[in-house]
Amino acid sequence: MMKPFLSRRTVLRGMLGAGFVSVALPPLEAMMNATGTAYAGGTRFPKRFGVWFWGNGVLPERWVPTTEGAGWTPSPQLMPLMPLRDQVTVVSGTRVMTTNDSPHGSGPAGLLSGDNARGGSFLRPSLDQLIAQEVGGATRFRSLEVGVQRSTSSLSYTGPNQVNPPETSPRALFNRLFGEGFRLPGEMATADPRLALRRSVLDAVSGQAGRLRGRLGAADRQRLEQHLDGVRGLEQRIGRLEADPPNLAACARPMAPPEAFPDMEGRPQTRAISRAVSDLLVMALACDQTRVFFNMFSQPVNNTLYGRATAGHHQLTHDEPGDQPQVHTILVSIHEELAYFLSALRAVREGDGTLLDHLLVLATTDCSFGRTHAIDNYPILLCGGCNGAVRAGVHYRSTSGENASRVSLAILRAMEVRATDFGVGPGRVTDPLGAVLR
Repeated sequence: MMKPFLSRRTVLRGMLGAGFVSVALPPLEAMMNATGTAYAGGTRFPKRFGVWFWGNGVLPERWVPTTEGAGWTPSPQLMPLMPLRDQVTVVSGTRVMTTNDSPHGSGPAGLLSGDNARGGSFLRPSLDQLIAQEVGGATRFRSLEVGVQRSTSSLSYTGPNQVNPPETSPRALFNRLFGEGFRLPGEMATADPRLALRRSVLDAVSGQAGRLRGRLGAADRQRLEQHLDGVRGLEQRIGRLEADPPNLAACARPMAPPEAFPDMEGRPQTRAISRAVSDLLVMALACDQTRVFFNMFSQPVNNTLYGRATAGHHQLTHDEPGDQPQVHTILVSIHEELAYFLSALRAVREGDGTLLDHLLVLATTDCSFGRTHAIDNYPILLCGGCNGAVRAGVHYRSTSGENASRVSLAILRAMEVRATDFGVGPGRVTDPLGAVLR
């Protein structure tokens, strides 16, 4: 029996109110070649790239792994990544060579743009935007900038003073990606008259989805159902987190907050926000709505109150005495959120691999030791396989303080961006860090 063929650009369409809505589909076997490794017509799964950034550095003695090469031994702060070790490459010992004259700013400016920071801005496009120039035009969104900490500041720049602000509201991000937010009527104890005419985006395309099911094989039908269930689950979860009608009291929430994720006892709901953003970002990537992203998990110099910490993160990096146990606990929790994101990527099947196999995530921060704002021994993680272009699951330790720009140039080469060099002045390199490339 001949295998049915679907274009990889197939979407489900329907009417919602007075307008049309659409839901993109995940990669299905009907879109692939006989081996399930490429889209029909010979196109490989697209490479994706993203930056996952946290502020205020690390504690190097508890961040750098104690062993090198494959099967590296996770350090205390990298322990949350242990289940993903085979897809995380650690780069330690490199140095940002640009001038360290902007605390918390020089490091990311040097690593991401290869130049100095001036006046609170990058002077050149950031790495994500260099890549977006090459691969971003094929998707609905050239790039997506998101965040967890409430802020309009970002380290994604298209040029001097041209910052790309992050979307930090999960609901606003959901609306942007999947249409207007909604709730299912059956979820509400008392109907809200404001929602009487609002229906689910999935309900609007249900007719076409039903017809599509009849054309798909068993594996594709299961994949389609999982995909649509994921979209509906995101609607329901974010709806519960942000809803403000009176019936929320039945959901054990004390009051309907004016904002999506209100602070709890003066502390932001960092984990809940991060995981909602992560789930949406994974879905956007899986639906090929974008191939480039920048996730500002937390800002440089942020004073976020984590867990039971007695002071803000940045303050603790400077004021906590001794070996800074509270800072250490904060860093472990941050890496737990990175692990959640990577695990969600790995859970999405694409052909004979996963979304994480076809993606490269640069996870980094604004300095090495937060107390001194040092930019040597720079913390760098390369996560994912990038369609086999990078060496995954190793710890590369530079013993000579190599220029961290070599990592940036290696990323450009892995993403097939046409670049003979990266950076200017002391930040310029012409040879990538070959140890992380295949």
